[in-house]
Formats: sequence, structure tokens, C-alpha cells
Amino acid sequence: MSRLRIYDETQPHSPSIDTLDHAAIARELGRVGVRFEQWEATQPIVPGASQEEVIAAYRGDIDRLMDEKGYQAVDVISLVPDHPDRATLRQKFLSEHTHSEDEVRFFVAGSGQFTLHIDGKVYDILCEQGDLIGVPDGTRHWFDMSESPYFVAIRLFTNKDGWVANFTGDDIAGQFPRMQPNVRT
Repeated sequence: MSRLRIYDETQPHSPSIDTLDHAAIARELGRVGVRFEQWEATQPIVPGASQEEVIAAYRGDIDRLMDEKGYQAVDVISLVPDHPDRATLRQKFLSEHTHSEDEVRFFVAGSGQFTLHIDGKVYDILCEQGDLIGVPDGTRHWFDMSESPYFVAIRLFTNKDGWVANFTGDDIAGQFPRMQPNVRT
């Protein structure tokens, strides 16, 4: 179940908001310019589906966002608990960073935790199957996939070269809760 916890940046153990309500999550994130939507496939997706099949199942929503926001590239990333580079990949995303373009992820399966640092608050969002999150360019954030990652996500990019991080050097990410091991959804 999707979850949003909002903290004061100085209170990493006491969220002021903790909700599982999708409409409330979308509303709270919308207040700070973050897109949060639910998508449904237009055709069944079977385990082991190719990148092309996954993209085809969500083509209408992908095209809508590409037209609206000018995204130039789309791909699918998949990570499983026994991936040999899971620890290295996890560590890469755990430090606070920004991007010069929006970070847009749609969770086809599994889950991941985006944590955003905006105007003295920390927004901790557990995204699950069916959730799309659009983090605006320049937003300080980090991402946790847990020690035992499981997710399939569609990624949209403005830059055809894909994901480029600009690390802030702030250690705030280490002060807030990490994602618990994934349960397949």
C-alpha cells in the first residue's frame, strides 16, 4: 500500500503526517509540485514481459506525459533480490541528490521509497505497483530500494542520456528511515 510520511527536517522520528490514502498523498505532494498518479495497464503484463510489452501496456499514459512535459526517452528498469549488483546500486541512490530534469518513475511491479527534501520538510513516499511519481528537476531527494529490491519501473527522461545525479553532499538521507525489505506485489 502506498504511504506518505511528512517530517520536519529536524525530526526524523516523528512524522507530522502519516497516510495510506492515495488521494491525500496526491494532494500533499501536489502542494509541493510533485506529480503522483495511479495508472492501469491497457493489456495484461506477464512475468518476464519484454521492455516493449511493458511500454505498450501503458502507452496511452506514457504518450500523454511525453506530450505534456516534453520527455524524449522511455525505458524499463527491473531489479530483483538476487541481482549481483543490488548493494552497489542501492548505495548509488541513497545519498541526497538533484537532477537537471524531472525524475519520473512508474512502478509496474514491486515498490521503492522516494524521499524528498523540500523547504525544511522531508516527504517520504513508498511507491507501489500502479504508482507514478514525478519529482521536479532541482528537487533534493534520495531513493531506497531496500536491501532486497524488487521492482519493475518505467522511466521517462528529457535527456536521452538518461539519469544524471548531482549530489548535494548533505548527510540528511542517513537520518531518516530506510525502506524495509520488499514484499512482491
